[in-house]
Amino acid sequence: MLTRTKSYEIDMDVDSETRALELPSSRPCRNRMRALRKGFLQAYHTYSEHTSIHGIRYIAEHRPLKERIFWAIALIASVYYCFILINSAYTKWNETPVIVSFAEKSTPVWNIPFPAITICSETKRILKMDGPTFADLYSQMKEDSKEGRVFKPDNISDMEIEEFRTLLHVCNTQIIDPNMPLLPGEDISYYDVLDRMLPPFERYFFYCRWLSRFNECDKFFKKTLTEEGICYTFNGLHSTDIYREDTYQFQRDAKNKVDDLDGKNTSALYPPWSLETGYAPNSDVETYPARVLSAGARSGIFMALQTFKKEVDYACRGPVQGFKVLLHAPDDVPQVSKQFVRIPMAKEVLIAVKPNMITTSEGIAEYHPLRRQCFLSHERTLRFFKVYTQSNCQLECLANFTLAKCGCVKFSMPRTLDMPVCGEDKIYCYDRAERKLLVREFHRLRDLNAADGVQRGEEMACNCMPACTSLVYNTEISQANFDLEEMLIADGDTEFLREYPGSQMSRLSIYFKESQFITSKRSELYGVTDFLANCGGIFGLFIGFSLLSLVEVLYHFTLRFCWNVKNFMKMEK
Repeated sequence: MLTRTKSYEIDMDVDSETRALELPSSRPCRNRMRALRKGFLQAYHTYSEHTSIHGIRYIAEHRPLKERIFWAIALIASVYYCFILINSAYTKWNETPVIVSFAEKSTPVWNIPFPAITICSETKRILKMDGPTFADLYSQMKEDSKEGRVFKPDNISDMEIEEFRTLLHVCNTQIIDPNMPLLPGEDISYYDVLDRMLPPFERYFFYCRWLSRFNECDKFFKKTLTEEGICYTFNGLHSTDIYREDTYQFQRDAKNKVDDLDGKNTSALYPPWSLETGYAPNSDVETYPARVLSAGARSGIFMALQTFKKEVDYACRGPVQGFKVLLHAPDDVPQVSKQFVRIPMAKEVLIAVKPNMITTSEGIAEYHPLRRQCFLSHERTLRFFKVYTQSNCQLECLANFTLAKCGCVKFSMPRTLDMPVCGEDKIYCYDRAERKLLVREFHRLRDLNAADGVQRGEEMACNCMPACTSLVYNTEISQANFDLEEMLIADGDTEFLREYPGSQMSRLSIYFKESQFITSKRSELYGVTDFLANCGGIFGLFIGFSLLSLVEVLYHFTLRFCWNVKNFMKMEK
């Protein structure tokens, strides 16, 4: 204590001598700097004596140098590992804030719509006994193109030429010729030609049952334009409820929006439905889109599908004949060529449906879509569609990419009225466009994942992340032989065979497997509260730091520091 006093007296003497030698103009600045230094040192010593942070007191006290070095190293190591763990907690909070888990309660099947069912026949037109087949015309076209001649088959009407040009877009040719010529003739409406070639509906759907209603299949199904021609869709939303007003699909079907059994507008009869909000609380048993009340074959749809051997054109659709069936959400545009269930002839096929639905909690709406890796319905606006789904987004992106690469779009793609439709000479181009798009997206995603600090999905060209609320229908399929002809012969009923010669029939039944199912739910895994609690625990474990510790730091080096400086300035005066 005596040593410190003596040292202080010496400092005062030195200061007095220094002040005596200084010029009068430099003394106020010198006094201010001395007051700041002394005020800071006093605040530091006071803080180190009272702080709750471990280790700082031992460094500030007058202890042996080795002890102070030891505590300094211990404090620096604790702070270092503290920030390492906090950085790990921040990374977890920033990159994986959302988790998909099972919901607490099961969901009844009447809470979701029955799956939309799109059925496509492999028969694209009825073959005429004396008319040319697709194989005949296709072989002649390739021969004329090889010889440099214009394709002009003999004894063929303009209508048959239009049908052949249309079939080129939907038939499965083994190798699409990149040099396929543009066939002579005016621009045609491929939809109108496909509709003209389409066999009568009753030849396909011989019998069906839905909600105890029999033989009214034409009231339940509506025509749908797909990449494989015109198909029939059951329980899907109408085109005017999916597409925007300026699209070709909306304009084409706006005048035919009559789907109800009584000839009324279905979307006007029932409360609106969306995948995020579900059915209205006051909705009745019959809804749009339709739903069922229980599981089992009796509560599903049952139908008999029919084709005829004489109508099969193997050169167009290949060796596998029958029907393709796609189950999808009602607000999805069907893309039959991507995934489907094959319905062969002379078989009975049972499809048990197991829905897989993902819902969202309210908390995740605050996160950026790139962080939660999904879009809410209002966050992603599509050019051609009113409803955002990942499938619709990918279809729109493919249409835009095809337009950029080929200068046109395929007849089945969403488009506006002023967008050109690809002719026969562009078939190779739009057929390869999808693969080019997938390759481009693959390279972009790979490069983004390889870059440090870039989140997955950022800056993707299509930007088609999943919808936060989604519905997928998984299936379990079983089948058995269905020999209708042998059964009719055994019963002595030959009238059907005379009326429908060459008939090939299959039965199809689609139903929910269980009356209730477990949904998945996107919810907050690691929120701001969890992050702050984690940081507080790490700070407390390593250095004993808390929120009041931060208040102590601010107090001693702001208010207390200013008060000390003010007192020393008075003393200097």
